[in-house]
Amino acid sequence: MAKYRKLGRTSDQRKALLRNQVTALIYNGKIVTTEAKAKEVRKIAEGLVALAVKEKDNFEEVTVKAKTPRKDKDGKRIKEVIDGKRVTLYDEVEKQIKKDLPSRLHARRQMLKVLYSVKDVPKTPAGKKRNTKQIDLVAKLFDEIGPKYADRKGGYTRIVKIGQRKGDGAMEVILELV
Repeated sequence: MAKYRKLGRTSDQRKALLRNQVTALIYNGKIVTTEAKAKEVRKIAEGLVALAVKEKDNFEEVTVKAKTPRKDKDGKRIKEVIDGKRVTLYDEVEKQIKKDLPSRLHARRQMLKVLYSVKDVPKTPAGKKRNTKQIDLVAKLFDEIGPKYADRKGGYTRIVKIGQRKGDGAMEVILELV
């Protein structure tokens, strides 16, 4: 007996499909898909959430000095002419950052092997390119999802059947984080 469903695809197509659906599940909280795909995605997603729960507090706060550009009231960088060149002025500030301990760093890299990068594009056409943001799903797993399920011992996802698809009669389900 096979250890996984082949889903009628070659291995590279299947891996890409599952990675895509796991990424969508973590980003949106729920997805609509077929029952067979949902059962495969569930295995991967529950593993990621379990990893996030296990490593959620495994970091240390570190104070670092960083240079940030000086900005005017409009948010533009202030430049000054020094020796005939326009140079941006910088201020030195102290920041608190989370430094991963080795096991959390390993968990982060394991998650990055599965999750695709996600860009959040605004709905309005004005400023679509400028206001596009890169979403850090691993940070979302550690900071939001991990603490949410800290007291739970598994069963982080739920499959709800919604009926058969009209075209091919495949059973459609909603896969969601509980």
